[in-house]
Amino acid sequence: MRADLNVPLAHGEVADDTRIRAALPTLEFLRDEGAAGITVCSHLGRPRGFDAGLSMRPVEARLRELFDGPLTVLENTRFEPGETADDPSFAKKLAKGQDLFVEDAFGSAHRAHASTAGVARLLPAYAGLLLEQEVEHLGRLLGPVDRPFVIVAGGAKTDGKLGVLSHIGSRADSVLVGGRLAERLRVAGPLPFEVQLPEDVIGADHLAETARLRQCSIDELPYGWLALDIGPRTRERFVSIIREAKTIFWNGPVGVFEWPLFAGGTRAVAKAVAVADAYTVVGGADSLRALNDFGLTEKISWPSTGGGAALEFLAGRELPGIAVIPSR
Repeated sequence: MRADLNVPLAHGEVADDTRIRAALPTLEFLRDEGAAGITVCSHLGRPRGFDAGLSMRPVEARLRELFDGPLTVLENTRFEPGETADDPSFAKKLAKGQDLFVEDAFGSAHRAHASTAGVARLLPAYAGLLLEQEVEHLGRLLGPVDRPFVIVAGGAKTDGKLGVLSHIGSRADSVLVGGRLAERLRVAGPLPFEVQLPEDVIGADHLAETARLRQCSIDELPYGWLALDIGPRTRERFVSIIREAKTIFWNGPVGVFEWPLFAGGTRAVAKAVAVADAYTVVGGADSLRALNDFGLTEKISWPSTGGGAALEFLAGRELPGIAVIPSR
């Protein structure tokens, strides 16, 4: 089984086990259906060769605490150079001794790697329960939706989100943008639909928790300063729009929420999404971490573990890890 166990570590232990817990239903199904043994593989981080700090052993320890069944957890697949190259010889090594393959790592399904696409070419391949649910819930955003349909986009990574906005932004009634993505859009120019950008920000003279701060309109932010959170006027406007929504997709925090001084905007957005009388999908590791930090995950219709894969899916692109599965 290819799972998505790419979880954050801190001091040699799992810091957030959301993705581990998401893998449990498929593992439990396989166990209950009589699997004599389940071999689980996943990548962790982006190592270049062996990296003791990215070993799967802490992940395995947490998984064994949560799952009671016949389990073997392989080492980080990306320790092997053949993984990202979709090397047939590494795929054969993974498939050796196995009867079938279950793809449950939606978060890696956008990569044609040996442990996703390669093994699926060698064994009878099936979709796991998590992957099925991801496709179902994200697919709802691409069909008829209850309106108003609101998209909230932010975060530090921008390239994939621009593709999503270009594909589904015109279907939304409101597109609210914060974080570095807002800065990118100011430079990139207008999209073929209306995007609401921050009107005021919490600025800092450098990227540090102890930086000098200034609350001001975006146009008054001094040259060289960084907008590390949306300001109170923007928060109020975003929250009022979110509260009226019937369908919401949120990907990416609107500020550096890890630091308390810049967490206000993301907290306000998270609370508004959580209490909205709407179908809510939240994706991306940082957004999920924010929900967990604020204790709001259970109030979301679908907290997607997909990250980049969810963005690729919503941008209308074929995911190699799904395309190789004969039927779902």
